Amino acid sequence: MTLPRTEVVPGLLAELESFGELIGPLDATAWASATRCEGWSVGDVAAHVIGSMADVVSGRLEGLGSPEATAREVGERRGRSAAELAQELAAVTKLAADLGAAFDDASWETAAPGGYDGTLGQGVEALWYDTYLHADDVRAALGMPSVRGSGLRASVHHVAYELGKLGWGPATLSFDGIEEVAVGAGGAKHTGDALEFVLVATGRAHPDALGPDAPLDIYAP
Repeated sequence: MTLPRTEVVPGLLAELESFGELIGPLDATAWASATRCEGWSVGDVAAHVIGSMADVVSGRLEGLGSPEATAREVGERRGRSAAELAQELAAVTKLAADLGAAFDDASWETAAPGGYDGTLGQGVEALWYDTYLHADDVRAALGMPSVRGSGLRASVHHVAYELGKLGWGPATLSFDGIEEVAVGAGGAKHTGDALEFVLVATGRAHPDALGPDAPLDIYAP
């Protein structure tokens, strides 16, 4: 079950603004730094985040999130500076705000367009999660501390949804500062650090960090 529209839409917009503030001042050395996303520099991560949102607001939704679409988003922006991409993001965020204002509670529960396996609300929540997590990829690459808060909460909800689709669980995710999130009905209670759980569930941290009950990697083939 996704978070409410009244939380997700402003949460995504705030996350996009924060992402622009994160990347805008980066110099060429930081822009070229390797990240934990295999084969991607900081600039590539930013190109994907901004390219995904540009695709969404322009209605280019078919295959969004696929390796092919992601490679296209990055390729289309290769060679552009941090300041240039931050400028594009600002324009895209304004369009996303206009688009989000058109959603109502009924449309929030309809099937997402473009082939995404979930509701429109779950699709928008996935964009929030993706922006938050890739911002953490950038911070990790540059030796900056992680940021928690509402973006992490949205990421826990998204990861729980994806784990449920994979048949992991049942389990209850019970992390400090975040309401309990169920994967299936009942099951073992998982406590500890929410970000570490998300990093393991997305292949960014080794499952040994969480022991035998670690989540599956939602991106594993």
